[in-house]
Amino acid sequence: MNSRLHAILAAAHHASEDIVDRSGSVFYSGQSAFSSPCPVYILGLNPGGSPELQAAETIGRDLMEWDDRPASWSRYVDESWRQQLPGTHGMQPRMRHMFSALGFDLRQIPASNVVFVRTNCEADLKLEAGDLLSKCWPFHETVIKQLEVRTLLCLGSTAGAWARSRLGAETLVGRYQETNARGWISHAHVSPDGIAVVTVTHPGRADWRNPNADPTPLVRSIIERV
Repeated sequence: MNSRLHAILAAAHHASEDIVDRSGSVFYSGQSAFSSPCPVYILGLNPGGSPELQAAETIGRDLMEWDDRPASWSRYVDESWRQQLPGTHGMQPRMRHMFSALGFDLRQIPASNVVFVRTNCEADLKLEAGDLLSKCWPFHETVIKQLEVRTLLCLGSTAGAWARSRLGAETLVGRYQETNARGWISHAHVSPDGIAVVTVTHPGRADWRNPNADPTPLVRSIIERV
């Protein structure tokens, strides 16, 4: 285990100390994605599903099972969701579309959620948002530092707002509006340290494979920025 991965795993255990028995997860990518510098880091809001039906799928279990998963692995590519073929359900093919277009292997991109705890809905999460953010964010700070991340890709407006608030990313540097009737907007902000937060439409709702709803060009422009 190299020093970067060791520091990240230690941060994961420390951040999870008080929530280790709750339903949820930390890692959406395997160990190889958290072992080397990477320009982008994917952050959802929190794990989806049901904390009641998935009570046994605890954060502690996720940390233990991470060691047994292939080093090159991604929940968006290799995991079966809703008993469908791996990588084919819901937002999975949309994530695969974006990263294929960007020229990245999703298995090599670090991915997690702003908060590790699973809830039935976003409203339930907001009831304890401040406490959970204070527990989980130091882990993300460690990932950003150890992997020299320059762009956070945040899935949905709440994940983006929480990440921006933690990084102080207030300067707007990019914007994309869908060219369809609804016109949903994705945007990019940069922090004083030069770290960009790209807040994209949530791929659970927006089909990025449709060229009228694809924020990939915005994401590419931010990753490639000087």
